[in-house]
Amino acid sequence: MPVPTDMVGETIGPITHDVDARWTMAYAGSLGDTHDCYFDTLADDGVVAHPMFVVCSEWPVIVSGRDVSERWGIKPDEIRRSVHATHDLTVHRLIRPGDRLTTSLTYSGVEQRRPGTFQTMRIDTVDADGEPVATTYQGGMYLNVATAGPDRPDPDAPAEPDFGDLPAEPLVEVPVPVAHGAAHTYTECARIWNPIHTDAAVAEKAGLPAIILHGTATLALGVSAVVDEVAGGDPNRVHRIVCRFRAMVLMPSTITVRIHDLTPVTGLGDAAEAARFEVLNAEGGPAVDRGVILLSG
Repeated sequence: MPVPTDMVGETIGPITHDVDARWTMAYAGSLGDTHDCYFDTLADDGVVAHPMFVVCSEWPVIVSGRDVSERWGIKPDEIRRSVHATHDLTVHRLIRPGDRLTTSLTYSGVEQRRPGTFQTMRIDTVDADGEPVATTYQGGMYLNVATAGPDRPDPDAPAEPDFGDLPAEPLVEVPVPVAHGAAHTYTECARIWNPIHTDAAVAEKAGLPAIILHGTATLALGVSAVVDEVAGGDPNRVHRIVCRFRAMVLMPSTITVRIHDLTPVTGLGDAAEAARFEVLNAEGGPAVDRGVILLSG
């Protein structure tokens, strides 16, 4: 069945999570990111979560969306053809153990594109006081699935930052080994379970060459490298993370985080600098493409 544009405005949630240090530390550990700010519970200010940790609280509302999609007439095999295509995360503040997070999802756009139907979700996460913690605009593509109704793109989705042509040579390239069991570790530590990442039989049925690493894990590895290389190792500087997902990451393998440049910016909220990056898989394909991390001063 086609994906109806009348889905726009449908909401899911809220779903609430209590965050503890065990969860935040496990997430950072699954990425091999061992900065003290993620692990030193003796520090005066305690520990913080990795900038990408919010995907853990976002996952349950995304999964709940599958039932909503079926109610709108989208078949299970069509849902399985939906792929994570774009990600635009604004980090209002880093998550900390002790936070009670409440997350809601709104289908904010549906439109026909050449590969299929493109659907935008706005995912809002707030703390116990109702203050914003993270806002994500996530785009998914229903491959080879038609759209029913007039296109309704999200009018409020932020535009991708555009800083012109990339330099001829990258600023730095960082090789990152991905272990054989990386997807299994990430699944359990993030509490994000999708069997194409951990079950070879399911991956084969889905037409994949083998299990693949989660897109959010690949992106998080890229974020860690950018923070280390150009943000002084301070994740508190991460203000916004933008990218597109393309190529798969198989395991074991070595990916390469290519940081193209670091540019001063103005007029983009709290951002003072922009780091443009991509993550290449072992075959040289862009697993994370057109990546931008906006950093505060």
